[in-house]
Amino acid sequence: MIAQHTARRLTPDAFAALGAGGIAFIKPGQINGHRIYTIHSADGAQIGHAPTRDLAAAAIRQHEMEPVDAV
Repeated sequence: MIAQHTARRLTPDAFAALGAGGIAFIKPGQINGHRIYTIHSADGAQIGHAPTRDLAAAAIRQHEMEPVDAV
């Protein structure tokens, strides 16, 4: 665990990199008028998409990451 005083000194990029290998975010979206679920790495880069939230979560777990719903 990172000490609170250390976390306060992290840049936004360094903070995002903390979970870079362990989590991926799921966001609802659209392609050509069809609802999809986009998959984003911890730094916000889109790394994939799926037709359902469940398939997006399964793809994330298949790559040994933990899915998190973006707020």
